[in-house]
Amino acid sequence: MSAPASLPKAQAVPPAGGPTPARTLPPTSLWRDAWRRLRKNRMAVVCGVIFIAIFLFCFLGPIIVGWFGLDPTAMDPKKGAMPPSGAHPLGTDPLGRDMLVRIMVGGRIAIIVAFTATTVSVVIGVSYGAIAAFAGGRVDYLMMRIVDVLYGFPTIVFIIVLQSTLLVNYKSNLWMLFALIGAISWLSMARIVRGQILGLKHREFVEAARVIGARPGRILFYHLVPNVLGVVIIYATLAMPSVMLTEAFLSFIGLGVQAPLASWGTLVTEGSSQIIVYPWLLVAPGLVMGATIFALNFFGDGLRDALDPQTRKD
Repeated sequence: MSAPASLPKAQAVPPAGGPTPARTLPPTSLWRDAWRRLRKNRMAVVCGVIFIAIFLFCFLGPIIVGWFGLDPTAMDPKKGAMPPSGAHPLGTDPLGRDMLVRIMVGGRIAIIVAFTATTVSVVIGVSYGAIAAFAGGRVDYLMMRIVDVLYGFPTIVFIIVLQSTLLVNYKSNLWMLFALIGAISWLSMARIVRGQILGLKHREFVEAARVIGARPGRILFYHLVPNVLGVVIIYATLAMPSVMLTEAFLSFIGLGVQAPLASWGTLVTEGSSQIIVYPWLLVAPGLVMGATIFALNFFGDGLRDALDPQTRKD
């Protein structure tokens, strides 16, 4: 008699009405959630694309037009103050310089000013605010009173005083101009970071670092400061338009970028004095500068919404 065929193994069937197996959720983090929310914000995405396009226009444009022999500083009085045409899409200035090329070169300087000054502002502001909050007590009080006093100085007076103190002619030294603009823009960053650190320095992970013997400097810059990077990035994005406007204002009153160099501020200044006769000299650089500031502001707003911890469960 042959052996019976082996029976299939019984399958475990969950009881009717019993709990269903838990689903495994994909790993997540603040940055991954922020990226997901940012992609859903169409206005922020469009503005980010606009800024990238303007960035490439300003930095790659001069290289491309250089292949065709166009020099932004070349003057041709015979072509002076020509309106927009096929040969010169944005016209020329009274000295015969092509406005399209000048806007490219001017935008490069304006964007470099914005990035450099914002970086200086962030480095000073984060360090100052973090140290004040972590030290606490009288040190914190004294450091923040210094910030309050500096807030009372008008921007222009502050720059002139720094220039006179450092004995540097920043009109011929662009990097000094960038640093000076950043040196007057860090006050708000210091206050923001101080408030964030005050709310974090008594958290459990900080106490754990103290228990294992971490030094104060390591606790501050390896545990506390990384936890405020989201706020810092938001501030930096929103500060860049302000820096551009500051540089434009300085150029307007003769304290910014000087000839033969040009920035959007100097182009707007030159165009404003001839707007009735040659309107394209003001309209073209004004529109490009306005579009850049608009894009950065709306992208910064979208970034702020994406990194806001209160919306992590949207």
